[in-house]
Amino acid sequence: MKTQHRSYSEFEADAMAQGFDEVIERRWAPGLVLQPHVHAFSLNALVVQGEMWLTVGADTQHLQAGETFALAREVEHSERYGAEGAVVWVARRNAA
Repeated sequence: MKTQHRSYSEFEADAMAQGFDEVIERRWAPGLVLQPHVHAFSLNALVVQGEMWLTVGADTQHLQAGETFALAREVEHSERYGAEGAVVWVARRNAA
């Protein structure tokens, strides 16, 4: 899904209003592959720069700048980043 956030602070404010408790910027190296793993938090994220492939089960999404994705807590997934790497803004809802 494409979305428009003009700034990190706007993304952060929107996330906090939706009940997320932490917002971070992640910068991923070109060509980086993260093998299947899980997180102890749920997340909503926005690809700000570059591209990535997110695989959950048999489904792989190709995400480019301006596109969003969400993951529930403890969902196994893998990630692959494009030739330019990627910048991703991530809103986390940590376990209570």
